[in-house]
Amino acid sequence: MVEVLTSIFFIFAVIDPIGSIPVYLEATKEFDNLHKKKIAIRACVIAFLILLFFIVIGQLILEGMKVSLDAFQISGGVILFLFALTMIFGDGKPEQEKNSISDYKHVTIFPIAIPSIASPGAIMAVVLLTDNHLYTFLQQSITTLLVLIVIGITCLILLAANKLQEKIGDYGITVISKIMGLILASYAVQNILSGISDYFSTTA
Repeated sequence: MVEVLTSIFFIFAVIDPIGSIPVYLEATKEFDNLHKKKIAIRACVIAFLILLFFIVIGQLILEGMKVSLDAFQISGGVILFLFALTMIFGDGKPEQEKNSISDYKHVTIFPIAIPSIASPGAIMAVVLLTDNHLYTFLQQSITTLLVLIVIGITCLILLAANKLQEKIGDYGITVISKIMGLILASYAVQNILSGISDYFSTTA
């Protein structure tokens, strides 16, 4: 039970639904409430399908390229750590993605579904959490279900985005996003250390 809670909290941190609120609000500001709701639902469905694709195919691609698990753990940890640093010290996920909006007709896919929800960090995280060498099919299925749950929570948050922004405010959203980044950085460092430790254990 503790492992499930840990996994769902980590997935929540890496997807960062709260941090996606400003992106969603900016991307949908020219739509009425009905279309805003449709965009939120469709974006979350697309984001889940993207993550599901990497859960199923991601490791096969890596193994086809003959990338070892240790190398993947270390490189994945580095990428997650860099991603976390952008959340902590950068201009912030919301501002970067809000500034990239140029076509309001296709905002469902970009930037809401990807990279706001299904971010590079989230993609790397789900691949690491469903590694075929470390987790059974049941464990991978549970992780996939947890990803679906978090995406569902993300959808509910986006549907209530206007009210949430009024209550939390831009400052509150920034603070929460940076806390999530700190948690993610800690996990990334642990992943790097585990990869290095496993590498030297197998070569010793």
